[in-house]
Amino acid sequence: MQNLSVRSSGFTDSVIRRMTRVSLKYDAVNLSQGFPDMDPPQAILDRLAQIAPTGPHQYALTWGARNFREALAEKQRRFMGIDIDPEKEIVVTCGSTEAMMAAMLTVVNPGDKVIVFSPFYENYGADTILSGAEPIYVHLKPPDFNFDAELLEQAFRQNPKAIILCNPSNPSGKVFTREELELIADFAKKYDTYVITDEVYEHIVYAPYKHIYIASLPGMKERTISCSSLSKTYSITGWRLGYIIASERVIENARKVHDFLTVGAAAPLQEAVIPGLKFPDAYYDGLLAEYTHKRDLFLKGLSDIGLPYTEPQGAYYVLLDMSEFGVADDVRFCEELAESVGVGAVPGSSFFREPIHHIIRLHFAKKDETLYEALNRLAHIRTKIRKKSRCTKP
Repeated sequence: MQNLSVRSSGFTDSVIRRMTRVSLKYDAVNLSQGFPDMDPPQAILDRLAQIAPTGPHQYALTWGARNFREALAEKQRRFMGIDIDPEKEIVVTCGSTEAMMAAMLTVVNPGDKVIVFSPFYENYGADTILSGAEPIYVHLKPPDFNFDAELLEQAFRQNPKAIILCNPSNPSGKVFTREELELIADFAKKYDTYVITDEVYEHIVYAPYKHIYIASLPGMKERTISCSSLSKTYSITGWRLGYIIASERVIENARKVHDFLTVGAAAPLQEAVIPGLKFPDAYYDGLLAEYTHKRDLFLKGLSDIGLPYTEPQGAYYVLLDMSEFGVADDVRFCEELAESVGVGAVPGSSFFREPIHHIIRLHFAKKDETLYEALNRLAHIRTKIRKKSRCTKP
């Protein structure tokens, strides 16, 4: 039989989702796949219950129900500080995963180049391959994950069609400063490059850091394709509601791509989440306070155990340095961690272009009791992991 597509053989299945399956297998506390275990806001659940008998249960407009787009545009105008036309500048997608893929297919031709910061969320590698693009990786230097301006401009000099900007960043938790964003914007304008953003953690940014939408910078609205979702903000990762905000010219094409990818996002869920889009600022202040508490709780626990980590500036992930265990195979190490210690993690090699095997990612979007249980198990890591040698160097 003929070979299967080269594109599909160019990447693996999601390592993050694989580690969720490993966690389930060993009944481990799953701190690998980044979904909360908190309930959505009651107002959203109440609205879902109200519409369950009557709907809408059929297709919404392909690019999103009008009342959903209007509520989303009003909410994002407030936070992004730019005018947004709900009729011409929004397309609703099945999560930010589809939003990013649709944005790439809208902008990129086969053979084009795309800048990707490393470490990066694993989907970006698959997105570039599926788009037929060639990634140009630019290293972010820990612990603050800053970039070298000269190295970044060297990447721009290769005439990329786009740059992917995850802000706040998964997996590092980096929040890009205004100066960094202005530099990226200057390069994007100088070299005529689109900026495709992933901003799903826009409301989870820890003091003193501030989230700045690059689309709000002078001259950037027209060349920025802002992708995000409601998953993390309202604890509804299973609802798969995402969106693209961009200029009318971009959205016109993105809607066509979206139409043939998924037809449309779930109509009843678009209706049910509208009360959340109308929440006052106090909701987002409370969300940040809750995640600040969880971050402080979890990082203190890691410090008490003596596990070195990089403090996140935003999002809800933390990168741990497992060098003391002499890790040679971080995938096997994470399997061992789930089996022997009872905690699910993601191997760092799935995020880094560089040959990194001593880093793992945990997340803390969990109830306090879940985090305490994970920390109690991690307290025994040195006894339980060192008893086995399959994931360590000789």
